[in-house]
Formats: sequence, C-alpha cells, structure tokens
Amino acid sequence: MHDARVQAAIENWAPRFVANGVDFNDFQRTTARIDAWEEWLDAWVETADAHRALAEEAEAEGNGLSAGEAYLAAAVSYHFAKFVWVVDVERNRATTERAIDALYRAHRQLDPTAERVEIPFDGATLAGNLRRPAAAERPPLVLLLPGLDSTKEEFFRWEDVFLARGLATFSFDGPGQGESGFSLHIRPDYEAPLSAALDVLDWHGPVGAAGVSLGGYYAPRAAALEPRLRAVAGISGPYNFGECWDGLPALTRETFRHHSGARDEEEARGKAHELDLAGVVGELAQPALMVTGKLDRLIPWEQTRRIADEAPNARFVLYEDGNHVCNNIPYKYRPLVADWLRKELDAGVG
Repeated sequence: MHDARVQAAIENWAPRFVANGVDFNDFQRTTARIDAWEEWLDAWVETADAHRALAEEAEAEGNGLSAGEAYLAAAVSYHFAKFVWVVDVERNRATTERAIDALYRAHRQLDPTAERVEIPFDGATLAGNLRRPAAAERPPLVLLLPGLDSTKEEFFRWEDVFLARGLATFSFDGPGQGESGFSLHIRPDYEAPLSAALDVLDWHGPVGAAGVSLGGYYAPRAAALEPRLRAVAGISGPYNFGECWDGLPALTRETFRHHSGARDEEEARGKAHELDLAGVVGELAQPALMVTGKLDRLIPWEQTRRIADEAPNARFVLYEDGNHVCNNIPYKYRPLVADWLRKELDAGVG
C-alpha cells in the first residue's frame, strides 16, 4: 500500500511524466512497486538503468537511433527519480549527474549539433543546452526556463516543438535548478542569471523566453528587466509564490526549502514571498502570453491571470480542462506557445 506522499505523486504526476517522455507503462510499472516515498528514487533508477542497458546494447550493435531513444528514456527516468526527492542530498546529486550524462549520450545520437553552454555567474557555473533547427543560419532563439525542480534534462520533447517551427532553443538551469543548484540557491532576480546567459550566447537574432511553473514567474520578470528579450510566454506561473504556499504539497514545500537554502519552513515561506512580480510586471512592455489550466492544484489560475492583467501587452489563455502547466493537454498548449513565439520573434527580425 502506498504511503500518502507516493499516492499523491501517482495521482498528480502521470500527465507530467508522460508529456516529457516517460512511457506510461513505465510509470505504471515503476510506481506499482513503490510503497514508501523513501523508495521512490531507487525504483526509478532501476527503470532508468534498464533503458540505459538497452541503449548501450543498441550502440554496440551500431543502431544509433535506437540507442538515442533509449538514452533519452533513461535521462527522463533518472530526472524524475530525484524530482522533488530531497531525502538524501548526495544521492539526489548522483542521480542528477546520471540524468545529465544520459541526455548528452542521447544528443550524440539524436541531435549531434546540440551544444552544452556554460555561463560563469556569481562565482559558480550555470549550464544550458543549445539546439538549432536544421538549415537555418540565424534562427530566432527561445530560452526555455524550468520551474522549481524541472531541469534542462526534462525538456528534449518540448524543445522539439520549437525546433520543428524553425526556432532554436536554449534550455537553461538557473540558480537552484538542476546541476546549477549544486552551488547556487533560488533567487528572485532571475534576470541576473538570464542576462549572463545572453551575454555568453551573444545570439545574432531575436530572442524570446518561455517558462513553466515557477519558470512562469522567472520569464516575465526577466523580460520586464532585460530588453534583449523580444517576447515572453509563461505557463502556470505564480504572481507571488508565497501566496500559494499553504496550498502547495508538502513535497513541493520541502523541495523549495532545500533549493532556496532556507533553514526551516518559516524561512522558506518568507523566501517564497520574495518571488513577487508586484512593481515589476507593469514594466513588461514586450508581447507576453500567459497560459494556465483551471484545474491547476499548485498555482491557482488566478495567479497567472494576474500577471497577464498587469502586463501592458499580454494575452491570457485559460484552458478549462488543463492541470498544472497543462501537462494533461500538451497537444493544446505547446503548439499555441511555439506558434505564438515564432510569429512574435519573426516579426522582430531585422
């Protein structure tokens, strides 16, 4: 019998896992053998290891496409093994490193032009993955910003949606996210690391950004304060993360406490309130698209609407049947966001 945390994960996360590349059969098989939350990481690592073994076998036989697909399955399984799992920080880090390695092995088979970019920032190093569409010399670029515990290793299939429309992508781990979280904590002024990334990328073409969940706070905030961003989209972002605190699952609160560097929950609550767009989003002059689902259990949809209401040039889209980040209807929100950004960034060419 599942404990309460495992049961909550099963009930809430299947759409997210599947939307980002986990086979639904893997989700069912893996979660079926987990009773306690402490067992979550080991069970998912076992699933990831099985995919990695298939990848290595395919690679040895010269079947590059099969190897790449299996490495990708391994990468997302390693990623979700440690997703909001902070029971053992060292094991979380080791599994994060395995997810990173598996994704880069997938890149070598599925997109050998993909490039790792490292950004010096605040005495540490941020990392991101740059991918380009085929046969495009200077395509527009979209920075893809993760949320609380999503990372660049989760974004391969989302990147493909933009690449198919002629947009380059840069999936970016900011402070407190993925491998960048090994040395830096979450900070409210996300425009600082994003601007550092733009400095290193030195992109010769229009640039936009799209963020999911907490990234839906980071993206509009950064755009309000970074004029190099021509357009911005946010999916299920909070206007003030602290206002959502009491309604967040315990696992989410524990994870924020860890990644924010807070000593306890009360300090974490205070840090969550620092993630606040009041006095900032009114400066967001660029075209903005805010999207969310009415069934969102983490970030009330009214929070995302408030961002759109206060941004001078924003469009708001609410899906009545959408959950958090609309992961249960990716076929609706992903094309919408990618098409909108393509049009806005194409309009900015020249």
